[in-house]
Amino acid sequence: MGLLGVTAPVEYGGLGLDYFNHVLAMEEMSRCAGGLALSYGAHSNLCINQISLHGNDEQKARFLPRLIDGSFVGSLAMSEVSSGSDVTSMRTTAKKPNKNADYYLLNGHKFWITNGPEADVVFVYAKTSEKGITSFLVEKGMEGFTIGQVIDKLGMKGSPTSELLFDNVKIPEKNIVGKIDGGVYILMSGLDSERLVLSGGPLGLMQAACELAFSYVHERKQFSKPIGSFQIVQGKMADMYSTLSMCRAYLYNVSRALDQYKQNQRKKDPNKRPGPSPYTKDCAAVILTIAEASTKVALDTIQMLGGNGYTNDYSAGRILRDAKLYEIGAGTSEIRRWLIGRELNKEYLK
Repeated sequence: MGLLGVTAPVEYGGLGLDYFNHVLAMEEMSRCAGGLALSYGAHSNLCINQISLHGNDEQKARFLPRLIDGSFVGSLAMSEVSSGSDVTSMRTTAKKPNKNADYYLLNGHKFWITNGPEADVVFVYAKTSEKGITSFLVEKGMEGFTIGQVIDKLGMKGSPTSELLFDNVKIPEKNIVGKIDGGVYILMSGLDSERLVLSGGPLGLMQAACELAFSYVHERKQFSKPIGSFQIVQGKMADMYSTLSMCRAYLYNVSRALDQYKQNQRKKDPNKRPGPSPYTKDCAAVILTIAEASTKVALDTIQMLGGNGYTNDYSAGRILRDAKLYEIGAGTSEIRRWLIGRELNKEYLK
C-alpha cells in the first residue's frame, strides 16, 4: 500500500502524498494499536520523511526503497540521558581523525530511541563543532555501533525502545545528511510536521477509547437498564464525543493549512530548502491539546467500565498507558506551552 512512505517521492516507492494523509494513517493505526503506530511514526516520519526532504539523490536511492518496502526499519536518534528538551546540549560527537580523512568517528550514546533495537538505518544527530550539530545516517552492522539497554516502558509495549551506543563508529562522508554543522536547521525544520503526524497517535487512541466505552455502557445493565441510558453516563459520553470531534477538527485543519503553505512555497521556489512554517504554535498546540485530552478520555473510559476498566481483561488500561506517552515524547506538554507562549511573544513584542 505504500503507507511506510506516505510523504516520500513516488520514484522511490512512496505515495507522494501530504501530511494530512500521513495523519490519517497514523490515526487509524493508533486506533488499532498504539505501540505499533508509534514505531510506524518513527519509521515513516522521523526517518523516511527526513531523508526524503534532506537527503541527496544517492542517499535517497540507497535507503528509501528498502525503508518504504519494509525490508529496512528506520529510526531517529536525538535524545540523550542528559539531553532531552535541551537537545543542543547533546554530548555525542563526530570528528574526523585527521583533516584528510573521508570519514568521521562517532562517539557517545543516545537514549529513548524508538525502534532502536530493530533499526537498520538510524538518522543520528551529533556535535561536529563546539556549537555545530550534523546529521548522519548510521547503518546496522557498522563496527562500534551496538544496542545498549532495552527500556521497559509503562506503555507502548509494542514499540521497542532502547539506548544506542557509539564507540568510534566510522561514518563515511557519503552518509552525512545536509551540510556539516547544519543539523540544527534540519532538526528544527521538521518539528512542525513531526508534531502534526504524531498527533494522529493520541487522536486514534481517543477514538479507540470512545468506541470501547460507548459499546460497553450499552451492553452493561444495572437496575434492568443499560447504564448508557442513565443521564450521568450520557453526559460523560457527550463530553468524550465532543472532545474527540473538536480535537479531530483542529488537527485536520492545521494539517491542511500546513500542506497548503508548503505547496505554495514549492511553487514559488522549487529549489528552496524546506524550513520552519508560520504554523509552529498551532502544531505545538495541536499535540498539546490532543495528548492531554486523550489521557483524560482514557481515564473516563476506565471509569465508565468500572471494575472491568481496572483489569487487563479490557484494553482501557493499555489505551491510558499508551496515551500518556504523548504528553512526554516528542516534547513535553511543558515545552509545548513554552513554545506557544514564545511564538505569541514574537507577535506582540515586536
